[in-house]
Amino acid sequence: MNIEKKILLVEDDLNLGFLLVDYLQSENYYVKLCRDGISGLNAALDQKYDLCIFDVMMPKLDGFSLAKTLRKKGDETPFIFLTAKSMKEDRLKGYSVGCENYVAKPFDEEELLCMIKVILRRQQQDPLAEAPTQFQIGSFSFNYERQELTRCNQVYRMTEKENEVLRLLCIHQNKILKREDAVSHIYGRNDYFLGRSFDVYISRLRKLLSEDASIEIQNVFKVGFILNVA
Repeated sequence: MNIEKKILLVEDDLNLGFLLVDYLQSENYYVKLCRDGISGLNAALDQKYDLCIFDVMMPKLDGFSLAKTLRKKGDETPFIFLTAKSMKEDRLKGYSVGCENYVAKPFDEEELLCMIKVILRRQQQDPLAEAPTQFQIGSFSFNYERQELTRCNQVYRMTEKENEVLRLLCIHQNKILKREDAVSHIYGRNDYFLGRSFDVYISRLRKLLSEDASIEIQNVFKVGFILNVA
């Protein structure tokens, strides 16, 4: 059997966990199942995975905390949250920590598989592969490949999503970056919750670039954003 990709599944419901393992393995994915957040964290740090699927409510370490911990350690593996909760606040929280999608239980396994394929395919196919990777933004230097934003010899290490959003803005510098196009490029689709998550990264970038008064990320009402550099 040709194993395509490695998936880390962290789910404390063993019935659901075994069901997903069997289903995804039948689709030629390697799946590592962990029953709590701490064992999931150790597994993620021990081996590189192509995708992680985290239950939100878990013993020892919940899914949100697990994702935040991995991001702080520099792990940019894409992840999906599984949850019995469907409140807007929880969905926004999930997207704010960088999840690719948020799946409410019960869910259809085929829909989850389709979501997985889209995320993994997007990881392999970058429509901007030929675009520049180094930019000068006022007094800042931005190196996309190194995920570094530098000013006055001070280096800020970008997160994966910050890195992607800033590159899109730089490619469209002094021109409109359409919001729906940007969200679709970053997440693979466009909806309200993903748009709110995208806005979080815009706010972070504004704060990072605020040290140079010649730089402004301007809102264009109902259209998108412009990275203006005087």
